[in-house]
Amino acid sequence: MKKYKFTIRGHNYDVEILSIEDNVADIEVNGTKYAVEVHHKIKQSKTPVFLRSRVPSPTRSETKIKKDIRGTVSIKSPLPGNIMQVFVKEGEQVKKGDKLLMYEAMKMENNVLAEKDGTIVSIKVRPGDSVLQDELLIEME
Repeated sequence: MKKYKFTIRGHNYDVEILSIEDNVADIEVNGTKYAVEVHHKIKQSKTPVFLRSRVPSPTRSETKIKKDIRGTVSIKSPLPGNIMQVFVKEGEQVKKGDKLLMYEAMKMENNVLAEKDGTIVSIKVRPGDSVLQDELLIEME
């Protein structure tokens, strides 16, 4: 298996480990075979072990979608672009899927649709306005 050379008190020894089972090793020292009992300590790993703490499951209130205190829904622009046309007015009732406005982004015309039934509270943009991503366009209840 492995060969070693030892010098102990000026005497040279050629040691070969033939086999190891559990804590008994068969070795050969200068041509003589021995069965020796191995006493060894478990080596500690130099690499630290990181333990992650258990993350508690979220409560029911933490998993709900949070609305504005007034119950309004904010409609924001998904991409930067230019407002081309606004199809609704403040105070108007809309149904889910109705067109609210059209804007041009990345050389394409995109329609912004109502996600639920409600009333338009305020319109923050006009045709010709340039908007950035996540900019507030319309508020509705």
